[in-house]
Amino acid sequence: MEVSMSFSHDMDDEYEKLCRRMNPPRVVIDNEACKNATVIRVDSANKLGILLEVVQILTDLNLIVTKAYISSDGGWFMDVFNVTDQDGNKVTDEGVLDYIRKSLGPESCFASSMRSVGVIQSMDHTTLELSGTDRPGLLSEVSRVLAILKCNVVGAQVWTHNTRAASVMHITDEETGLAITDPERLASIKKSVCNVLKGSIKSKGSRTVVSHTGTHPERRLHQMMFADRDYDRVKDESVLDDKQRPDVNVVNWYDKDYSVVTIRSKDRPKLLFDTVCTLTDMQYVVYHANIDAEGPEAYQEYYIRHVDGSPVKSDAERQRVIQCLEAAIERRISEGLKLEICTTDRVGLLSDVTRIFRENSLTVTRAEVTTKAGKAVNTFYVREASGNPVDSKTIESIRQEIGQTILKVKGTPEDFNPGSQESPTRFLFGGLFKSRSFVNFKLIRSYS
Repeated sequence: MEVSMSFSHDMDDEYEKLCRRMNPPRVVIDNEACKNATVIRVDSANKLGILLEVVQILTDLNLIVTKAYISSDGGWFMDVFNVTDQDGNKVTDEGVLDYIRKSLGPESCFASSMRSVGVIQSMDHTTLELSGTDRPGLLSEVSRVLAILKCNVVGAQVWTHNTRAASVMHITDEETGLAITDPERLASIKKSVCNVLKGSIKSKGSRTVVSHTGTHPERRLHQMMFADRDYDRVKDESVLDDKQRPDVNVVNWYDKDYSVVTIRSKDRPKLLFDTVCTLTDMQYVVYHANIDAEGPEAYQEYYIRHVDGSPVKSDAERQRVIQCLEAAIERRISEGLKLEICTTDRVGLLSDVTRIFRENSLTVTRAEVTTKAGKAVNTFYVREASGNPVDSKTIESIRQEIGQTILKVKGTPEDFNPGSQESPTRFLFGGLFKSRSFVNFKLIRSYS
């Protein structure tokens, strides 16, 4: 049976590669068509997960998608993205443009069709995946244990949402600077870190795993949070109040067997990736989409079906889609004061920094740790453990311990506040396809 399945898998892979050779993807990059953005057009043979693959590549290049039009109903995938750099300018760096052409164009069609979307491979570090109940000082405790175990954290991303915490950490051996491969040592590290995550018998679902999948860290964090059911609202406790929460709606267009998902929220970097990633991992296929994020508010509209070809079937499924998309958007919302630390990397740096935060009654809501060429650039979003804003005296105290030139205060992120719900809708297929029009023509039955 296994031999038969493997043979079938290889045949499917070879068939798809043949199709892609016969119909190679085409990428056109135009810096003249739009006044304030670079236009990227991608035409390719359609395959499951291709939209996420394209969005992941643009996201990893730190490009901002201001508009997008997506159509993949049938055997062909056609996308148009208007993108800018982080400063809102057109993309003119030839190195970046050439990378886009090679990653999405004909040269990419000879890669295996079965590659995972958003996969990165590395043999120079070991990847730990941690998840559990969030509490003040948790990151400090975990990083301290890793330092005691002679592990250096060379990269990490930490998310917290709705009382849950998840992290993907890249660690190396203190002496060799290489990945840790000894099974007994890895088992000891997992056990020690898991004990920290548990904290008490009241903590639920603590988990520590040595990952071998190589899945992109941000996609993996979404998957971990989703598996931990962080989308379930805690009774009498909301991550954001109703006015701040993203506005997500799902209705069915029965005439075309689509479910139409509309999302209004404050715009931010990587918003498109977070949404597409969640829909993909929930096993939904995006057939058409329209994205408009040129102003402070982002509008997203998706025409989707489940991988089995059906639209959303029940009110329970509809509510689950809404809750999961809300959670995906909220996970990366930056609550608290943004602190950036840039200094020479050393073993125990993360442990020392987070200990100072804890001693000053600060809790970390989100963190990103990177190391390159011996330099550590660590970004933290922190707030008072009591929930109050961080005062200047606390920041000055931290500066004295960490160093005046090492610590940079980036300011408090703006409050999350979606724009007016009466904003005009912008749909892919023109003015006819407005939600109210759907209902009026009885083409769509609203669940509400």
